[in-house]
Amino acid sequence: MDMVNMKKKNLVGLSASDIYELIRPEAYNLSHASAIANSIYKKRITDLSRISKIPVKLQRYLGTIAQPFLHEPLGTEVSSDGTVKYLFCNPEGKKFETVYIPDKKRDTVCVSTQSGCRMGCPFCVTARYGFHGDLDTCDIISQILGIPPAGKVTHVVFMGMGEPLDNLKNVLKACEILSAEWGMALSPRNITISTVGITPAIIPFLEKTGCNLTLSLFSPFPEERIKAVPVEKKYPAIEIIEIMRGFPLKKKRRLSVAYVMISNVNDTDRHLEGLRNLLLGSGIRVNLLPYHSVQCDENVSSADERMMYFKHNLVLSGISASIRRSRGADISAACGLLASGLMRQKKTK
Repeated sequence: MDMVNMKKKNLVGLSASDIYELIRPEAYNLSHASAIANSIYKKRITDLSRISKIPVKLQRYLGTIAQPFLHEPLGTEVSSDGTVKYLFCNPEGKKFETVYIPDKKRDTVCVSTQSGCRMGCPFCVTARYGFHGDLDTCDIISQILGIPPAGKVTHVVFMGMGEPLDNLKNVLKACEILSAEWGMALSPRNITISTVGITPAIIPFLEKTGCNLTLSLFSPFPEERIKAVPVEKKYPAIEIIEIMRGFPLKKKRRLSVAYVMISNVNDTDRHLEGLRNLLLGSGIRVNLLPYHSVQCDENVSSADERMMYFKHNLVLSGISASIRRSRGADISAACGLLASGLMRQKKTK
């Protein structure tokens, strides 16, 4: 981006209302703003002169004060299973990774909300990379609009680098852009935020969006969870689950618990019974995931049979449960592995 353009307002990351505030002094209306937003987010137009639904005079005026600037990926890695990992770097120098997961019935983008993370979970590579700052709304939206298969995307999951609810303002704005008719017009039911649990942000998120929420649990027992998820000390999972249990759900909105299974660590019958007691009657779904070992780690994932045993018994108890298969592990794109490449870059410098 040249120096002239750096002084212009970036339209990517703005809502229709935000754009309206830019053009209102020239007597243009909200319909014009919605047309501009729609062209940027749904049609992925980055040249204002190509927006046909606004007057030429408005195109010229807006071009003097603003432009839609998308970040484009700096690098790409492709997995043997078709998953693609993209490396981004914003103008401030913050690096972050994005994962595109093509499937038969859906095309999902896993986006990051921070460069690194400050939650300090020892089983997560992203935490080892350190915390380098929040990503703004443009950074988040660019991870979808800025990749080659942008037009195919049907689902977005906030499960990349960082803790989404530790960057609530920008995540809420991104969810608005993704789901609004003037935006990308994705169903909120196709947008999921994954969190380790930031209690003050849970209710605002549930009230202001219709998107799904997944809580990373690790263990039903607080004294064990705190070793893997340090934020448990400040924001106990049981309090968050009670909020989720009591929140009135609209049709097809899903509240879930992600349970990464580690052999002989959190996959015993005692843990199964603890999960039952914690979630029975809550309507909260359980997603069982395999564990991906990190460097200098002796832990291994639970066997497929053990995961099936957990699923079977949870379902028999009346708790909805499924096993989620990981994608992109060979390029460090699976859960908990993002930032592995960035870590290697740091070591070679």
